[in-house]
Amino acid sequence: MAKHEIVMPQMGESITNGTITKWHKEPGDTIELDEILLEISTDKVESEIPSPFAGRVEEVLFPEGDTIDVGVKIAVIEDDLSVPFAGGSSSAASDAPPAPAASNDAPPVPASQPPAAPAPAATNAETTRFYTPLVKAMAKEHGVALSELEAIQGSGAGGRVNKADFLNFLNNRGSAPAATTTAAAPAAAPSPAPSAPATPAGVASVTASGERVEIIPMDNMRKAIAKNMVASKLTSPHVNSIDEVDMSHLVKFREGIKHKFKAEEGFSITYTHFIMYAIIQALKEHPMVNASVDGDNIVVKKDINLGCAVAVPGNGLVVPVIKNADSLNMRGLARKVNELAIKARAKKLTLDELQGGTFTVTNVGSFGTLMATPVILQPQVGIFAVGVIKKRPMITEDDAIAIRHMMYATHTYDHRIIDGQLGGQFLDTVKKKLETMDPSSLF
Repeated sequence: MAKHEIVMPQMGESITNGTITKWHKEPGDTIELDEILLEISTDKVESEIPSPFAGRVEEVLFPEGDTIDVGVKIAVIEDDLSVPFAGGSSSAASDAPPAPAASNDAPPVPASQPPAAPAPAATNAETTRFYTPLVKAMAKEHGVALSELEAIQGSGAGGRVNKADFLNFLNNRGSAPAATTTAAAPAAAPSPAPSAPATPAGVASVTASGERVEIIPMDNMRKAIAKNMVASKLTSPHVNSIDEVDMSHLVKFREGIKHKFKAEEGFSITYTHFIMYAIIQALKEHPMVNASVDGDNIVVKKDINLGCAVAVPGNGLVVPVIKNADSLNMRGLARKVNELAIKARAKKLTLDELQGGTFTVTNVGSFGTLMATPVILQPQVGIFAVGVIKKRPMITEDDAIAIRHMMYATHTYDHRIIDGQLGGQFLDTVKKKLETMDPSSLF
């Protein structure tokens, strides 16, 4: 029987921190084993974190909105409910308001210390209500006085004002200038540059040129995605090889089995399943594509762990990984892809399902896109993109014109270790496997 420390988990390879987006429990609440304790956001995923212990939440050490390094203690759980509760979070950073003092009187001043000068009105307002460091920082950034904060009705624990409450206040507040006080304004403060006015989030603004714009702050996931994409471009010299693939016989085969397959499995067979299967076979033939770079060394991966980009509405995308994909048959691969896609959209992916990828595929055709040149997911050295399948007139080998179901495919690769010859050969292998495979033998 003991107190257990809960630390910020590592949500994937190369992830060094996470942002607390929501606490599901407050200090003093009981919690069951595997019951959701909090939600965490990173560049890869937004996840619900279950409690590894049953007991009572003793402390919550950081408020919602804080970004915490991996391994840092964020909460404490007491598994012995017979131990009296201490009475609230002992952390000054907790979102919950501090316990009220026994008296409203100020603490006694030692005889050797002169009486403190009366605090300005703004400071007195601050002491009447608890605000998280995040809300205080946002208020300062947008010029919101403490008197205005007092008027905001909070939806957080104990009626606290959280980030969502503050942003909603800004939207309703409009573009009117914030109330100011003489005490709060610094002397001789320089005026902001006309080209960069301070504008509340999500509020339309008019620039000096008369252009109407809307300022939308990036959320933590978007910031991290942006950072990683720039880093990938700076790390890998990207090269793209593009070809067109005749998917006609696969279209015909899928049309013939899709109803039976869905009745048997409970989900639909898609072209992505065939494409991933072909890529896995091509990686077996071209192992250098299933590699990474470590300094001056090339690390060739013996296991094929295939990542599949999944769009999460309103939250960017995540890339769950199918471990040992080369050991699965077609039906097993389809089952795994469906399982991971469902978990990704429900924010139920585990840490293991988000790391260890050796190659990635993305189907931009699901959005109606003709083709794309994607960014490599580090430390991998390649990514494969497929576009929408469209009917087009094509000239056959006997110079006849026929209507075929055509698809563009892009192999994007790291030119540090993959030259145009290997990059093109890998693309050609995937193309030929899609055009010549006997799909009936895969089920």
